[in-house]
Amino acid sequence: MSQKQQNPWIEGLQTIGLSIALALGIRQFVAEARYIPSESMKPTLQVNDRLVIEKLSYRFQEPQRGDIVVFWPPSEIVPDGQKRDAFIKRIVGLPGDTVEVADGDVFINGEIQKESYIQAPPNYEQAPVTIPDAKYFVLGDNRNASYDSHAWNIAEPFVPEDQIIGKAVVRFWPLTRMGGLD
Repeated sequence: MSQKQQNPWIEGLQTIGLSIALALGIRQFVAEARYIPSESMKPTLQVNDRLVIEKLSYRFQEPQRGDIVVFWPPSEIVPDGQKRDAFIKRIVGLPGDTVEVADGDVFINGEIQKESYIQAPPNYEQAPVTIPDAKYFVLGDNRNASYDSHAWNIAEPFVPEDQIIGKAVVRFWPLTRMGGLD
């Protein structure tokens, strides 16, 4: 019994096709690479840092306070005619929380937050807001130079859970700062 040998060109195309399908599937459902385009997350993240964003954990658990997330911003804050790019910020307020910024401090449910990761204390005030179900209040670590929940001049300056793309977990570039994100 002889086995028919497949054309090497067809075999090569099948391998390339399978590789592309796997890569796209992983990017869509498991993880993807992103870069940091602005200084809004300094000092935690620097301009041009490269990160791995994982997409699986939020299928099994809720986002947590302190998570650094990539998300689609509310369409109301994107100027007409501009592309809606993903944002990266830190989750500060969870559904049901009341968030306030006063005297350079962030308060969650009336309790001052210890934030060792921020660039500088916020130099603005945020009146208390209560976060609705399935939505999150996000701030950049560079509080005074971040276009985030405190700066969005819309009725509900929150990120809906279904607009969260994933959680930033690892910095892989530059090599000198490679490692996990806390």
